[in-house]
Amino acid sequence: MTSIAISEFRANMSAVIEKVQQGEVIRLTQRGLEVAKLVPPDLLRESALKELQTLQTTAIIGDVVSPLEADWDTTNAD
Repeated sequence: MTSIAISEFRANMSAVIEKVQQGEVIRLTQRGLEVAKLVPPDLLRESALKELQTLQTTAIIGDVVSPLEADWDTTNAD
């Protein structure tokens, strides 16, 4: 992953966008701190899919439709 300053990005925007279109991830920094990432759209989609696949292996899916066993007091509606 390449890091460039915002000022350099402004000066070379077309070249930076071309690199992103070719699949490179670019970190934009300001005063040495990352403020943004430029990523190709396909890479973002793939990253989200991998995250969902990871969650699928660790998530516990229960019944989200049936009411809970707890009694609810609905008499004090504000």
